[in-house]
Amino acid sequence: MLKVVYVPPEWPTAVRRPDVPDWEVSAATWLLDACPPDYRAYTVLRRHPVTLAFLARLHVDGQIEAARVGFRTAGSLNAFVEPHTRDEIQEVLRREGPRLVALAASIAAVEHALRGGTFTEQIRPDGARRIVPPSGDGPPRREPRARFFPRN
Repeated sequence: MLKVVYVPPEWPTAVRRPDVPDWEVSAATWLLDACPPDYRAYTVLRRHPVTLAFLARLHVDGQIEAARVGFRTAGSLNAFVEPHTRDEIQEVLRREGPRLVALAASIAAVEHALRGGTFTEQIRPDGARRIVPPSGDGPPRREPRARFFPRN
């Protein structure tokens, strides 16, 4: 009997499910798209996708932080660009932020599976679902943020 493995909603569609043989190949290919292009030259990252996931997570976390800082400090461009240009830059960052946060959640899910972790579907009291890795299984990680800008 074939056992179907549950994957969370943030699981990337381009990555095969962990219950499929050689799913790690699709994971490595997808993770490389989240990394700087030069990472493709390092075969060690393809041979050990968990290292690629680790680096992809760090890279995307850095992009999220850079976008947040860029949004907050866009006013420093006022002497060099028209106000509407600054506003347009902030709009770019406002749109990119949620995409990057979603990408970070997908990378975290893939990294968790590459480290041998499994996923458990849970229903919260408000009816929304969230994925919780079993305790002690996989790397310590923060839960994906639902918003790009933290609430004050």
